[in-house]
Amino acid sequence: MDLSYWYLVPVSVVIASVANGAGVGGATFFSPLFVLVLRLNPQVAVGTALVTEVFGFASGVSGHARAKAIDWRTAGLLALVSVPAAVIGSLLSGLVPGDVLKALLGVGLAGVAVAFIRHHDAEHEDAAIGRGEGVVDPHVARTIVTRDGRSYRYRACRRSEGRAFAALGGLFVGLISTGLGEANSYALVKRCRIPTRVSVATSVAVVAVTAVAASLTHVVDFARAGGDALATVGGLAVFTVPGVVLGGQLGPWVASRVPERHMLPALGWLFLAVAAITLIEAMV
Repeated sequence: MDLSYWYLVPVSVVIASVANGAGVGGATFFSPLFVLVLRLNPQVAVGTALVTEVFGFASGVSGHARAKAIDWRTAGLLALVSVPAAVIGSLLSGLVPGDVLKALLGVGLAGVAVAFIRHHDAEHEDAAIGRGEGVVDPHVARTIVTRDGRSYRYRACRRSEGRAFAALGGLFVGLISTGLGEANSYALVKRCRIPTRVSVATSVAVVAVTAVAASLTHVVDFARAGGDALATVGGLAVFTVPGVVLGGQLGPWVASRVPERHMLPALGWLFLAVAAITLIEAMV
């Protein structure tokens, strides 16, 4: 075993703690780390980031499921389009030149950054529910009763629009490992005004399933292509997976200590800087 990547264990703990505490996909951090610091081929970087994210999000799904906060019906409808879109994106990533893929990653990170910088806190979003800003189907009501006894009643709306965002987000997950969580957040919270707690839990479930499909597609593609790609993925995952599993347990502690209204804008500026560096590297 190559121990030269040992430092990825503590780095992964920190990334997963912040990612789970802020509700951000871990691959959003890992892809630029692998591209800019480890100088990996962008496709290998994306594949490795997705494999790592699967393990980090698995604990997140189990936690939200135990809390009974996931709208499984909505998650299933979104996953029906995000999963095949992610598989297509993963296959396309092998056909896209490395510099183009790196540029797409930079643009994607910039989009995530803008979304975080403009983020409104959860109380603001939840207070907006019920104002009638979405095109609501009166026959599609939802009631989620969480484990702590809280009841969330809302109506599903803009379902075609939500599936369109999920498909686009899934495509970007396959291509650059990020984008679906942000697309879901926009569609569920901002457009449909679904309670934030339910939206986050549902989005985590959708992203987790989609990341599994995208990562498996990348791994199969690496195996068929031969070479060192699959060995590189395994060599990195040996260190990143234990880190994200531990970090996933620390995420709730981070969330309880740092308000979301402060954390997400700070991450936004960080991602904006990383996006700028990535785009510059893609152009030189």
